[in-house]
Amino acid sequence: MFKKKIFITMLVMLFLSLTVSGVFAQETVKIGTLMPLTGGLASYGQFTRNGTLLAQKIINEQGGLLGGRELELVNVDTQTNPQAGVDGAQKLVSVNGINAIVGALSSGVTIPVAESVTVPGEAVLISPSSTSPVLTTLDDNGYVFRTVPSDSLQGVVAGNLAADLNHEKLAIIYVNNDYGQGLNEAVIEQFENRGGEVTASIAFEPNKVSYRSELMDAASDNPDALLLIAYTDDGGITIIRQALENGYFNEFIFTDGLKAPEITEGVEQYLEGMRGTAPTSMPGGQGPELFTELYEEEFGEIPPKPYIDTSYDAAFVLALAIEKAGSTEGPAIRDAINEVLSEDGMVVNINEWDKAKDLIEAGEKIRYEGASGPVIFNDVGDSMGAIGIWKIEDGDIVTESVEIQ
Repeated sequence: MFKKKIFITMLVMLFLSLTVSGVFAQETVKIGTLMPLTGGLASYGQFTRNGTLLAQKIINEQGGLLGGRELELVNVDTQTNPQAGVDGAQKLVSVNGINAIVGALSSGVTIPVAESVTVPGEAVLISPSSTSPVLTTLDDNGYVFRTVPSDSLQGVVAGNLAADLNHEKLAIIYVNNDYGQGLNEAVIEQFENRGGEVTASIAFEPNKVSYRSELMDAASDNPDALLLIAYTDDGGITIIRQALENGYFNEFIFTDGLKAPEITEGVEQYLEGMRGTAPTSMPGGQGPELFTELYEEEFGEIPPKPYIDTSYDAAFVLALAIEKAGSTEGPAIRDAINEVLSEDGMVVNINEWDKAKDLIEAGEKIRYEGASGPVIFNDVGDSMGAIGIWKIEDGDIVTESVEIQ
């Protein structure tokens, strides 16, 4: 009887052990995403989220992470609002126990999220689109990265574009946040270096009914063109419409937040030939072409909007780091990013997760040929990149040229 009881106890313990092992074997690896599905960047949010979902699909189809665990993305809507972004990030870190996050999109959300939540919480944050120069000098203890170049580069390209278009006098209207302020300053510096005069630099508050006052002030010294730094859903389109309706401007230069088909709707003939700047994929390598093919197979035609490819790359890089670290702890992920990525590493394309895992297991470094081009971070978490000059032709947005960092 005693032996029988021992045997039964052992069977129960074995059953429980197998059950617990099965539970842990099925546990997912979670990465958070801070994507705006509402607010000023809502028209970008779903497409950038698609970029991360495509990375999730590729990784899971090729065996997942950490010995076969599936990657699960947990999204929070930032509403393109700093407080909502901070609250959402706090939920991801404190409630969901997530230490790796893609986002946010807006610099005005990413910076407070980093300062209030992810840096003190030792969670890694990779933004696919926050371009403010402030991020370069952020006291982040190495926890903040971005897969997009700083506006210190876009500002140079935009300032040069204005000069190359033979504009001698330029007015700037910019959204009053970290993104707008940083890019505004960079444009002014470069345009003045090229001998131009900035006649007005005016901040605007989002979502007002009328921007006629800002437009009147911007047009008062008869500048040759208006450079507009805005998002499509925060007042940018309203400013364009009111500038045209009231005859304040007929020459425009746009930046990345307005690289969207929506800006031309109903006014195509008036914006024909207008140009803008935006981060774009690095030329060379298979990544951008592969990404377009994979995206269109999964979601249909890829829209002419920035940051979809860099969102894919942010998710993929976090997965590489987690695999390298063998852990989902923030400090381990942070350290693993620079341990696994190298300009001189073995090439891994965006659809080669299996190959990446084999290289990591063998102790090899990886040159990740991302959807936006090679992803290499410097010692402050900034990435190399390229800025495209885009043009409106027949109501469509086309890339005209690319400037490399």
